Amino acid sequence: MKYIDLKKLSETQFKRYTGISFSTFDLMVEQLKIHVPTKGRPPKLSVEDQVLLCLSYWREYRTLFHVATSYGVSEPTASRIVRHVEDCLIKSNLFNLPKNLPEGEGIDWNVVIVDATEIPIQRPKKTEEKL
Repeated sequence: MKYIDLKKLSETQFKRYTGISFSTFDLMVEQLKIHVPTKGRPPKLSVEDQVLLCLSYWREYRTLFHVATSYGVSEPTASRIVRHVEDCLIKSNLFNLPKNLPEGEGIDWNVVIVDATEIPIQRPKKTEEKL
């Protein structure tokens, strides 16, 4: 689903679909627009759609192949978009976890972070000819 279609949703529906509010989404788009390359080929997807592609990859835990197919781009392009969006959002320092987590009686922080990012693996090419 493209951003142009999602703009018609209510705040609650948008949050159910993406996992974030419109204001957070707008902040993400704003941070990504700061890092738009000025040279080279223009991107096939708008900045808003790039953020949505990344959010759908994170939220729905679909493979890059499925996400890429939904947005009409190749799998390597989807991977580059996800990495670019992640890099821009991390560099902004607006979406990182707080450094000073609250402590006290009744607060027990047990956090498990699982990195399930798809990593492309280079396979060796077959060089021997079959007889």
